[in-house]
Amino acid sequence: MSAASPWLALLLACADKGSPAGGPGGTDSGEPVVDPFVDQALFEEAIAGARDPSEALAQIADQGGLPVLTDRGSYYFGCLCGAGDWELVGDHDGWAGAPLATAGELRWIEVEIPEPVESLYKYRRGEAYTADPLARRFGYDDFGEHSIVRSEAAHLERWVGLTDGALARRDLTVHVPAGGVFTHALYAHDGQNLFDPEAMWGGWRLQESLPENMLVVGIFNTSDRLEEYTHTADTLDGEPYGGEGDAYADLVEGVIRPRMEAAYGEAAVVGTMGSSLGGLISLHLALRHPGRYDMAISLSGTMGWGSIEQHNPTMIERYAEAGHGQTALYLDSGGSGDCFDGDGDGIEDDDPSASDNYCENLQLRDTLAEVGYTFDEDLFHWWEPEAPHNEAAWAARVERPLSLFAAR
Repeated sequence: MSAASPWLALLLACADKGSPAGGPGGTDSGEPVVDPFVDQALFEEAIAGARDPSEALAQIADQGGLPVLTDRGSYYFGCLCGAGDWELVGDHDGWAGAPLATAGELRWIEVEIPEPVESLYKYRRGEAYTADPLARRFGYDDFGEHSIVRSEAAHLERWVGLTDGALARRDLTVHVPAGGVFTHALYAHDGQNLFDPEAMWGGWRLQESLPENMLVVGIFNTSDRLEEYTHTADTLDGEPYGGEGDAYADLVEGVIRPRMEAAYGEAAVVGTMGSSLGGLISLHLALRHPGRYDMAISLSGTMGWGSIEQHNPTMIERYAEAGHGQTALYLDSGGSGDCFDGDGDGIEDDDPSASDNYCENLQLRDTLAEVGYTFDEDLFHWWEPEAPHNEAAWAARVERPLSLFAAR
């Protein structure tokens, strides 16, 4: 694959999909909280000054999440909001507001909320409203992000700072179906772009496309995205990148997936999904942990990585060597143009003026068919002519692979 500056611009633009997780850190454990009132004790220690509030809120966010249900049936709300007069406002009081008490840096209040608690809330200072940054349950509407006390409807949930100690901490956004009932679980990369309508290019707005009974775990990327989402090293405009894909795949399989299964239960069907380098790492995850994923979905996957300026094995060559596997594969791309092997390395190159990894996905499709994958059974390919390489394009066609995954 020939070296070209559009490649660097494209991949670095995709790398800037969000900042590293910046909230308080979580734990490495996959164990669920056994005692439902552990969080209550932590919160009350913070109120009394016996525990650092930021440490207490970090542990609570990692366990049952905010707000905290007490053994009295009430709820503790708390934030490190900063100076000023803060109020809790929400559906429970008609958005009238009640002042937060102060305990050191902690602003807090205990509120009784009658059942059902399908109640939205925010914090308010003056005329400014802000969602609870550590709320477990949340969603989006015309006014931006809102926090949710508890919910039986489909909603989003937040997990903060997961790590295995080898890679940087990262947050998760999880789409939980109505009633918490699901048959399919999908582990999706670049998680900060999947649900937030304020994400770049408007994000994927994935909650608008999901079939029923599908749990989606959106795994945030970090500033190390180019390193973590690539299975081997390559060079872009003379600068080396990549090769930490094994470590990232092991983080997903060894820490994130067990943690989510402990929290929500196991799915009958499990998949992984991503776009661009996220598509590349999805196929790598299926190879790294064979038999653990029923389907790997790649939108505009960077399947020529390894051959841009180096000559390391691409995903095309790795799947050719691996032969027919147990994971069904979905590939797609936009773009168009004539495919050619401009540098004689065996990997088809895109016309840079119309690139969306079109040619390398065609080559991977044909390679997979040659080693025994069957179209419309465990091999799926889609071409969206002229589609660009961005979130808006992926959002427009993601319903297709989601439907295929849901049917498995």
